[in-house]
Amino acid sequence: MKKWFVLLLVVGLLLALPAWGEVVITITGDDGETEYYEAVPEETAASAKEEFIDDIISLAQELYTKANGKLQRAHYSSDIYVCKNFTVYLFRQTRDHYRMAEFPDTPLVIPDNLPRDECKDFAYGVSWKEVSAEEGNPFYIADRFVYDSSLTLEENQALAREFLTHVQRGDYYQMAADYYYGKGAHSMIFISDYDPETDTVHWCDSNMRGEKRDGIRYGLVQYDRVETIDFFVDAICHKKLGATLYRLRDDIIRID
Repeated sequence: MKKWFVLLLVVGLLLALPAWGEVVITITGDDGETEYYEAVPEETAASAKEEFIDDIISLAQELYTKANGKLQRAHYSSDIYVCKNFTVYLFRQTRDHYRMAEFPDTPLVIPDNLPRDECKDFAYGVSWKEVSAEEGNPFYIADRFVYDSSLTLEENQALAREFLTHVQRGDYYQMAADYYYGKGAHSMIFISDYDPETDTVHWCDSNMRGEKRDGIRYGLVQYDRVETIDFFVDAICHKKLGATLYRLRDDIIRID
């Protein structure tokens, strides 16, 4: 009976503990026996990385709502609704609250696409420039698929499908694709993990879909667009095409 009382007391103490790190509770019984219990408080608050992702996705939803289904100009290099510009804008508008724990004094940056003349084994749009974490890049390559001409189409499709099952919420997706809306580079952000039950992914982006008016390109802002992963498998399974999942490091910290 005494043993159960002690355990209940420990549980109560653990539930009441704030997130102070490792805490050890020592209990000595009437018989002089001492027992030690390590308190590991449950993580209740979202991590800074999750907060950063929330900020990015919330801003994407805000811009989607503001656009109200109307096409936005996505023609000039300064237009934020050009595909890569849109994802970069979301990052830059939210980054100032965050740093990497390893480099707390270094402002965060997001790399540009690798220039065309440096894309040797794959098409332009598959990869970003290599920028180190020390220089402020908080992303790492979580996974990458590039079409392998030494394999059959079916083998490449199987590899592409496996690659897309690794999608996580907040991943930046950089691809060179050939699909219904056109052929070329595109950038987007996944807003949820890959769903194995429905075999789908959800994302936000701009200018995947659009049209030209009087020679000026206008793009559609999308939020919570959903497709089965075969949509992307078909898009990237062509010679030299492919995609990369860029993921935020786990050591993101908030500085305000």
